[in-house]
Amino acid sequence: MQLLKSPLFLAGAASLLMLGGCNADQDATTAAATPVESVEIVATVNGTPISKATIDLIATQEAGQSPTDTPEARAAITNQLIMQTLIAEEALKKGLDKSPAVTEQMNVIRLSVLSNAYIQDYLDNQKPSDDELKAEYERIKAGITGTEYKARHILVESEAQAQQIIDQLKKNPDDFAKLAEEKSLDTGSKNNGGDLGWFDLHSMVPEFGDAAAKLQKGQISEAPVKTEFGYHVIQLEDSRPIQAPPFDEVKPHLAESVQQQKLKTQVEELKAKAKIEMTDAPAAATEAAK
Repeated sequence: MQLLKSPLFLAGAASLLMLGGCNADQDATTAAATPVESVEIVATVNGTPISKATIDLIATQEAGQSPTDTPEARAAITNQLIMQTLIAEEALKKGLDKSPAVTEQMNVIRLSVLSNAYIQDYLDNQKPSDDELKAEYERIKAGITGTEYKARHILVESEAQAQQIIDQLKKNPDDFAKLAEEKSLDTGSKNNGGDLGWFDLHSMVPEFGDAAAKLQKGQISEAPVKTEFGYHVIQLEDSRPIQAPPFDEVKPHLAESVQQQKLKTQVEELKAKAKIEMTDAPAAATEAAK
């Protein structure tokens, strides 16, 4: 764990620097706010409290980046915050909180924390109804077009091997699954007789998809199909229009999508109502406009 690596650590350090208008000659104990009795304090550094809530917040974020939230990880976070508190106190004594560069960084962190808080509050309070989700589901469902296929295949190294298998299957088409188990190099499907299940053409390499789409139901490819993986013998078992997954299966994803759409609309409305004056467009934006 590196010093100030986490954004939440950065925010924590920023809040320490922002403690109640402290100046260089103030004692650290008077700089710290008096802890509220209901707040569980894990440690104090020269009178400055470090709360369990702060550690919980950082541990929650860190748990998303590492395997587990462990007591050892929390102890490391606590030690990190202790060091940051000590360093922040020294910064206050030197008046670094008055530095223009530091002030700008604090403003950026403050904006980030507040905007994220607004977004989270908005999402928490704008849960889409089932009617909204079903309407979105039907809208997406109506736009689904195309065909999906169900096929088996046998993958081998050489064209000669593939042609030999095709010749065998011309005599005994029902041996396809047996030959797949015996000869196919595709470990993901060979034990199922080469069964690939249902797929749409975009999920396959182009050569395989093109060959499968040309076959009729039950037909076996008359020539080996070469791809980057080797040579395939393909049997098309069936085809059908692409079907939308059941509503209940995609409901959580639909809810997230609808919420994001609402949030985007809300932010655009805020921007439209705001009085925004640009004194000088950033260089990057100017280049993008060109």
